[in-house]
Amino acid sequence: MHDEFLCHVTAYGTCDGQRIGVPLGTYRAPTLALALWWLRDRASWIAERLDPLPDNPRFPSGSLVPVADTVADVPGLLRAWCADVGQQELVGEELAGGRLVRIAASDDTTEYELLAESVDALRMQRTLPALVLPVA
Repeated sequence: MHDEFLCHVTAYGTCDGQRIGVPLGTYRAPTLALALWWLRDRASWIAERLDPLPDNPRFPSGSLVPVADTVADVPGLLRAWCADVGQQELVGEELAGGRLVRIAASDDTTEYELLAESVDALRMQRTLPALVLPVA
């Protein structure tokens, strides 16, 4: 069983023709349950900032408008992932098995990526000999 997990959230966009990543948070989770909680919390955090509830008193009336139906619903996808117990179990099984987990959702301008992996698996990868292939 893997005991610690490294979790990252990053937003990727394009600037001057180059893909740029903006870190939105990192967490070293001491347990699998906390890693899953943090990923759900960050997904919810992104969704709320992209699509706040219109009746929120922090926003003046009429300041929020719906986007076109052709725009990908990143907040909806992230909220659905958070609410899907089967997906949470699958992510937990993958992490417990030492595999990297990537959850990503994109709209027209930005890709939001949640990553998690076992710290133990990372350590084991560093101890493996490097694959060296000769180049002609």
